[in-house]
Amino acid sequence: MSDLDQRTEHILRELTANGRISNIELADRVGLSPSACLRRVQDLERAGLIKGYRAVLDRTSLGRGFVAYIGVGLREHSKASQEAFERAIARAPEVRECHNTTGTIEYLLRVECADLPEYKSFHTDTLGAIPQVSSITSYVVMGSPKDERA
Repeated sequence: MSDLDQRTEHILRELTANGRISNIELADRVGLSPSACLRRVQDLERAGLIKGYRAVLDRTSLGRGFVAYIGVGLREHSKASQEAFERAIARAPEVRECHNTTGTIEYLLRVECADLPEYKSFHTDTLGAIPQVSSITSYVVMGSPKDERA
């Protein structure tokens, strides 16, 4: 399904904005009958273009309003080193995203904590204790004027 028509792209945009939209409202917005719209959505799900539906949470209300992106460099550029780092990060609940990247760092992390003291504890006691880590560069989020993550 690499060649999507405009209507299918419109369906994907609408579902990205509101995954709980009713099929009837979605069909109305994209100009299809409800049955045709439902078939397209089901085809997108079966094809794996739609992987799931999520709730967007208010992290501040949940006590996780401190957000930082962290660039992590590893001591060794080996598969074993990467796998060990990824296993350690998988156990860290503060890490909401972990991306293996190209460039001057090996990983980019998105971390959510309650506040700066909790972040410092994560930085020192969790991230700093992983033997594969050689460098840590933190970028504290001050605001997010555009955030389309679900």
